This record gives sequence, structure tokens and C-alpha cells, in this order.
Amino acid sequence: MPQTHISREEALSLLRQYNEQPFHLLHALTLEAVMRWYAIRAGRGQEADFWALCGLLHDIDFEQYPQEHCKKAPELLGQIHAEPELIHAVCSHGYGIASDVKPEDEMEKFLFASDELTGLIQAAARMRPSKSCKDMELSSLKKKFKDKKFAAGCSRDVIKQGADMLGWELDKLLNTTLQAMRETEDLIHQGGNLA
Repeated sequence: MPQTHISREEALSLLRQYNEQPFHLLHALTLEAVMRWYAIRAGRGQEADFWALCGLLHDIDFEQYPQEHCKKAPELLGQIHAEPELIHAVCSHGYGIASDVKPEDEMEKFLFASDELTGLIQAAARMRPSKSCKDMELSSLKKKFKDKKFAAGCSRDVIKQGADMLGWELDKLLNTTLQAMRETEDLIHQGGNLA
């Protein structure tokens, strides 16, 4: 994976050009932080900026072009001269749903695996008195995961498929992503390193 030439300011400006819903912006910022966290834990810290930008921009086309999700993205990302690797990663996160681009690199597998799951964790956090995932236990998350009516839009099958792609047990993916979100929550909400 390359070092990226795109600045975070350029990426954020493009994201805001095509996304206005607070929910979508928060999801993008969350994936950015989680992907940076995963890059460092995977021993690929020198690529952390690239991993983070893939997280930030993964849903670039979803709000305005839901029917063309992952298909419109290359055109929009072309506006900031995104690397082919970044475009491939963004398109691959919708594999099997909105795209036939398969996640190949470890980073793409993390992006695929954590996209729906971070949405589920965020939804679960909103139900807590603290409105936070910092005090959420794995057992609580597993209950929400098993309750198909809860956050029904978050595909459990995609989350399981993501765990399989990484060669991980489902519990490991749930626990590790929950840990990533606990550790990055303040950063996301403060906008520290994210504004």
C-alpha cells in the first residue's frame, strides 16, 4: 500500500461536499479513526494515514448516490486525484453487496470487516445511559449482535464474512473493534486530529 499524496483537508472537504447528514459524517470519522488504530496494531503504522483516508472516504458516494454506491466513488475520488489503491479499497468495502471488487490487501479486509460493525457499536452506544462505548462490555455487544431487530440495517452476515476474511473468530473481531472504538471515541467527538 502506498503513502498517500492526498491531505486530510482535501479528503474532508470532498467528504463534506457529498455528505451532509451528521450520522454519515460521524460514521466516516469513526472509520477513519478505527482504520488508523488497526494500521498501528497491524504493524503498518507507516501506512496509517492511507488506511485512515480509506476509512474517511469509504462511503463518499453513499448519501447522494445510494443506488450507485461503490460505483460512483471512482469518479468522485478522481476529483482529488486519489491513488488507484485508495479507489480499489473504497470500492472493495461494498463487496458482494454494491460492488464486485474483492478486498485483497489486509487493509481492505479490515475496512470491510469494521464498516457494518462500527455502525452496530455506535447504535448500541446510543442506547446506553452514557451514550458511550467506553463502558460497553463484549457480552453486551454480543447480545445486540444476536438481536436481529436491533440496528437491523447493520448486516450480521457481512460482519461474519469480514471476520472470516481476516481469519478471525467473530468474538475477536467484535472485541477488537470495540476496543478500537473505546480508545478513539474522545478523538472522534473532540474532532482532535479529525477536524
